[in-house]
Amino acid sequence: MNNFFVKLIKNPYVLNLLLAVVVACGLIYGTLKWLDKYTRHNEAVVVPDVKGLKVEEAAEFFKNNNLRYNVIDSVFSKEVSPGAIVELVPSAGSKVKEGRIVFITVNALTSQMATIPEVEDLSFRQAYALLRARGFENVEIEYVPGDFKDLAVSVDLRGRTLEKGEHVPLTAPLILKVSSGEAEVLPEDSLSTMPVESLDSEEENWF
Repeated sequence: MNNFFVKLIKNPYVLNLLLAVVVACGLIYGTLKWLDKYTRHNEAVVVPDVKGLKVEEAAEFFKNNNLRYNVIDSVFSKEVSPGAIVELVPSAGSKVKEGRIVFITVNALTSQMATIPEVEDLSFRQAYALLRARGFENVEIEYVPGDFKDLAVSVDLRGRTLEKGEHVPLTAPLILKVSSGEAEVLPEDSLSTMPVESLDSEEENWF
């Protein structure tokens, strides 16, 4: 029996086959070990919760957790200060591999802008709805003397009438002036302040 195995091993075809099997097993084992090291198998870190922090402040947290970061977008939010982090992908608390890139969305440094629409001669409801549709959040109504009730007159900002197409921050406190349907009433003492000549001319015209 031993002679049979000796002859079998000495057979060049069998010997080459055995060598091929050994080499294949070695290659598979080496590849698995390399993949295990490359993918950092069973090694994970937690994405830190850095929402509300500036990117410069959050950078230290990412560094301590062996993570990288990349700012990919900006939005406008009232919940955090301008330039602060609003969202993380993967989200805070997620377990990821070391060296993973965390994608960051930050709050815009300036508020979003929109143009003032043409509101003159529109109904109060139409003008108000149009401003809201543009994204303006802070719109107050102020009634002013006018011939037609509930007719939009103008849009004002801090005492200045805004022109159509003017760019204004969406958070600006706008005043939509609406006609009350009543003519302007002059004060009772206004006649006493009128020039004497004008009063005389009215009397002459009467006679």
